[in-house]
Amino acid sequence: MPYIKKNDRNEYDPQILGLAEKIREMTRSEGRAGHMNYTITRLILAVYGEKLRYADHNEVVGMLECAKQEFYRRATAPYEDEKITSEGDVY
Repeated sequence: MPYIKKNDRNEYDPQILGLAEKIREMTRSEGRAGHMNYTITRLILAVYGEKLRYADHNEVVGMLECAKQEFYRRATAPYEDEKITSEGDVY
């Protein structure tokens, strides 16, 4: 679950918002996916170090999978539901 204490969020949010702004600035004329992938990978390596143990790999992959699923559940699924309503279902 991506939910942490509100006080802890306050410690991260200014840096996250600054990084997000930088990515938006740098990707106006090109795709964001490469920049996002680079940033996420570098953050993981900075937190876990260059030599990850198997347990670290397992933890990182699990965290990324859960973040993906949470994004899908909270953002993508409602968007898809909205499009089904506005454009019609494929079934």
